[in-house]
Amino acid sequence: MTYQLLVRLAIRSFLLTLGMLAVWWGLDSFFNGSVWEGMVISKSALVVEYCEFNNVARFFHQRMNTYSNLAYFFFGVLILQIAYDDYKNEGIRRQNRLESFPMLSALMGICFIYLGFGSAFFHASLTWIGQRVDMNGTYGITLVLVSIGFYHVLHKIRFTPLAKSIWAGLLVVLIVLFLEIALLIPSSRLLPGLILALLAFIAINYIQFRKKRSGLLAIASLVLMVVAVRFRTLDVQKVGCDPHSLIQGHSIWHLLTALSSVCSYSFFRFTK
Repeated sequence: MTYQLLVRLAIRSFLLTLGMLAVWWGLDSFFNGSVWEGMVISKSALVVEYCEFNNVARFFHQRMNTYSNLAYFFFGVLILQIAYDDYKNEGIRRQNRLESFPMLSALMGICFIYLGFGSAFFHASLTWIGQRVDMNGTYGITLVLVSIGFYHVLHKIRFTPLAKSIWAGLLVVLIVLFLEIALLIPSSRLLPGLILALLAFIAINYIQFRKKRSGLLAIASLVLMVVAVRFRTLDVQKVGCDPHSLIQGHSIWHLLTALSSVCSYSFFRFTK
């Protein structure tokens, strides 16, 4: 994929994100908080987990924590376009390992968009079901990244088109199962475990293909995640908290985790 094509895809993603921003703004202006009445409130809302003010009169209870999820939407649309370009070029040009498995990239993009809408739903409504969808989207992105890492570590194994379809199908089933798994294992254990697995696969694959992999992307992914966790922690602890500010720590968490995940994906998708 050329740099010029990637820029065109990014511009298209940006324009679609602006369109989605307009749709969300319209929804927040037309509807009010009564839409969510009767739904079970999340524990997060009951304990006032985040700094941003919970304006129950508005359709978007937490405005900035909702809009910031457009970062996931932007990258999701971009990765979906990359997957489509890889699909079109199968058998036409030489492709690296992830290019030749566009279903994985497509699933990556879908999970980004899923998380964008799921997290927006949660912060807009602060409901229990919204929180479950939000976390499932988070696990979805992480599971796909771990799967991509595992797929690359097994670089000596050549998968048939049928095997790739089965791989992608089982991954979708696993993401759905995590709706229940997440209720059995605390996210404070499950999510860090998955992230450590991803980092391990990144490290192994970097050692395997040091001349083809970007160490900078690997480091950026780790650093961005560490900084994101720090911002989220400060937000939960209400350090420097201004409930009505346009800049919220949890919103920054959304942006940084999206960037971290994209760096991890790019580590495998783009070679030197």
